Order: sequence, then C-alpha cells, then structure tokens
Amino acid sequence: MALVLGTAPAFAQAEWKPTKPVEFVGAAGAGGGTDIFARAVQLAIQNNKLIDQPILVSNKGGGSGAETFVYVKAAEGDGHKLAFGTSNLYTLPMVAKVAFKHTDFMPVAAMVFDEFILWTKGDAPYNDYKSFTAAAKAANGTFKMAGALSKDTDQTLTRLIEKDTGAKFVYIPFKSGGEASVQLTGGHVQSHVNNPSESLGHWKAGQLKALCVFSKERMAEGPKVTQTQGWSDIPTCKEQGAGIESYQMPRTVALPPGTPQAAVDFWAGVLKKVTETPEWKDYLTRTAQTGRFIAGNDFKAFIDEDEKRTRKVYEEEGWLVN
Repeated sequence: MALVLGTAPAFAQAEWKPTKPVEFVGAAGAGGGTDIFARAVQLAIQNNKLIDQPILVSNKGGGSGAETFVYVKAAEGDGHKLAFGTSNLYTLPMVAKVAFKHTDFMPVAAMVFDEFILWTKGDAPYNDYKSFTAAAKAANGTFKMAGALSKDTDQTLTRLIEKDTGAKFVYIPFKSGGEASVQLTGGHVQSHVNNPSESLGHWKAGQLKALCVFSKERMAEGPKVTQTQGWSDIPTCKEQGAGIESYQMPRTVALPPGTPQAAVDFWAGVLKKVTETPEWKDYLTRTAQTGRFIAGNDFKAFIDEDEKRTRKVYEEEGWLVN
C-alpha cells in the first residue's frame, strides 16, 4: 500500500496507565507476521520495563482477522486491550459484512511497513519475475498462489501481478502467512507473496526461493540469511521487468472505541519508546521490514488517504460490499 511519511508528535506524560494485565490481540493466525509483530512489541516493553503490568499476546484470526476487531470493539473504553493488525483495520470492512468499521476504533500508531517478496519453492526452475510469470501464463490459470487471508493485501498484490503480466492464478487464502509458507514448502502451491519474516526460516533452510521484492529499492544490507544471500541481495521486481514499482503494508495498533484520549496518548508514547529499543532494532533486522512510526493526526490522515486509494482498487475488482 502507499506510504505517507509522518512525523511522530511529542507525547506528553499521560496520567493514564494500565492497572491490570494487558492483552495484545493479533488479527491473524499464530506464527504469521502480525503475531511476530505483537510479540516483538511485547518483548521490547517487558525487557525495558516500559509498563508495570504483564502482557498477554493472543491471536484471533477468524474471518480474515474480523474476530480480533469485533473482540476489541466489544471492550469499549478499555485501554488494556489493543488490536494488532495491518491495513485490514480499514480494508476488511470494505470487502466483508463485518460488525465494525475502522472509525469505531481509536487509532494508536503504525509502527512498521512490510515489504512483499515473490517466493517460489527452493527447487523450482524459475529464477526471476519474468520467467515465473511467463510459466504461470503458459499454465492457463492452474498455478496456485497462497496468501494470508482473503481480499486482503496478498490477494490484492496477486491481482496486480495478473494485470501486469496477463498470467492468471488460483488464489488460496490461509489464516496466516506462516501457513501459506508451509503450503509452498510442501509443494501444494506454486508461489506466495509473503512478507519477509513469514518465510525467513524456510528461506534459510533452502526450502524457498526469493525471486524479487516489490520495492523501489533493495532492502537494507545486513548479515547473510542463507549461505549465499542476505535481504539486500534480493533484486527488486522492477529490476526484473515488473510493472509494479512498489507495494507495502503498514502494521497497525488500535484501541477499543471510547478509550480515553489519555490512554491513547499513553500507548502511543510507549510504542514510540519501543522503536528506540535494541529489541525493536533486532526485530527490524531479522524481518527486513521498514521501520517508520506514525501516530496522532498523521496516522489518522494516513488511514484516510490509504483507505481511499484501496477502495478504488477494490471497486475495480468488484470486491466492495460497503
């Protein structure tokens, strides 16, 4: 999704603070990027004693993540339950009849933006975007593309690849990117477009192959992940002739409706501190994501603008229900 650069506001010391255990609720299945994101925040908070209460991470991925948002929405006014999601906070209500809309929630922050990589099986004969999509086109719609959730970012990118190349895919949604990666490793599908963190282990083991990243620039340099490659060694899809220059997704945090503004400010302040910890820097290095913190009015403006852009794409696909 499109990126908007924002400057994080300076958060005053909030009077509100947690008085009981806190729950981070991930809007996807266990082992996926959202689960990893929530646990990275949990680790940074607890290791650096940023709050005085324990934190539980749970995952409610049913209904493409709707289960989480319905659950957190029901905790009206409770600053102890936080929904960890992606752009599905505001895209899911466009494509599914769900019992919430993004304006029901108190947005806290976007903390990181995911890159998207085109992955194939480690022993697949394809070595770049052009050869893979040419094979998919020749297969006459029989190639299977795994993804996390339905009518979400992975399926949207799949449709953009189809428009770019003329290839057709059978898109198969799973509860998380972790599940999609397992399906590709097992040879049950030909590809997926997972975020880096969701296929890290399988790539390191040589079970998956990274063809290209949908980014304007190669990812940041770092240590080798496989015996021969690090994240910066993966070419951009644009380098390989793709017509898609960039595709990224925010990872978001939101509170229930009616949560006091003091609680919103408190959590925004805590999450900003998280981005300054060694644990967070390690998380970004391991997952090859782009760290960018957006909160306050900048975050609200980002949601409004990205919601409008996404709505246009979904309308073209005939996915809109709201």
